[in-house]
Amino acid sequence: MKLDASQRIPAMLSFIQAADRGSFAAAARALHISAAAVSKNVAGLEQTLGVRLMNRSTRSLQLTSEGQTFLENARAAIDALDHAVESVSRQHAEVEGQVRISTGNAFGQHYLLPLLPKLRQRHPGLRLAIDFDDHRIDMVRDGYDLALRGGMIEDSSIISRAVCPLHTILAAAPSYLEQHGVPQQISDLDHHKQIAVRFLNGKMTTWNLKLRQGEINRPYPREPDLTVSAPESAVQAAVMGLGIAQVAVHHSWRYLRDNKLKIVLGTFHEAGNRQMVLQYPHRALIAPRVKATVDFLLEELAQTESLHVPLASLAAFHA
Repeated sequence: MKLDASQRIPAMLSFIQAADRGSFAAAARALHISAAAVSKNVAGLEQTLGVRLMNRSTRSLQLTSEGQTFLENARAAIDALDHAVESVSRQHAEVEGQVRISTGNAFGQHYLLPLLPKLRQRHPGLRLAIDFDDHRIDMVRDGYDLALRGGMIEDSSIISRAVCPLHTILAAAPSYLEQHGVPQQISDLDHHKQIAVRFLNGKMTTWNLKLRQGEINRPYPREPDLTVSAPESAVQAAVMGLGIAQVAVHHSWRYLRDNKLKIVLGTFHEAGNRQMVLQYPHRALIAPRVKATVDFLLEELAQTESLHVPLASLAAFHA
């Protein structure tokens, strides 16, 4: 049975949700219809198009190449339709309801939480549910509206908006450097106490050291004297004079300004190209409560000094 014009939009929505969520059952829950209805909609869409859009088994769905192409075009079509509706109704929409946010522990505590009073003052109808968790998440599966995460994630169902660069430096306390000396080349690190970060998943963060040929070498830290599971703890340990640590500029900026940390081996260290991004599921129509939160966070975080320190300005803080 081929679909008439009135059936095509429900069928496209069923297909998009099934592709994003990985099953007809999950799509059905999102659309508040039965799994059988989702299956019927997708089958009718395939019959109308004359191609198979996805291969399905009892456990998984896999898009065909034609399905992947159609998914991109279907998103654009639904986006255009919803934009037309949204442009008329947005001015009457109320910014209210719950916004569920996932964020890393350190960034959330230091940068997100302080913004909440101003956000609530601007939009008193918002209710916020925030999970502070450094583990990898699946936004669609786990039901989050927004996430603040480090690194660009390539996922067609996720939109990523850049918040700030996540540059790193090697740093130590002046008191430590007075006692142990300032390293002048990479090999000097073998004679210094090193502070490492090993996350709870067992992965250790390596130091981005540049070889003379311009290549990036990552052998350090070697046999660290102290290992911690959180980057912000490495900053605190360095401030206390326990050794040299690779730390994020935004975590260490206030200590650099207060002369509690100094940058070492600046010419041998690569700042990196990772970013903090604000992410939200690719939806044709973003709820006013979500869009208002996105706009507010991007605006406020863009004005936060420690998140946007120019690399050139760090030269003043070298040991």
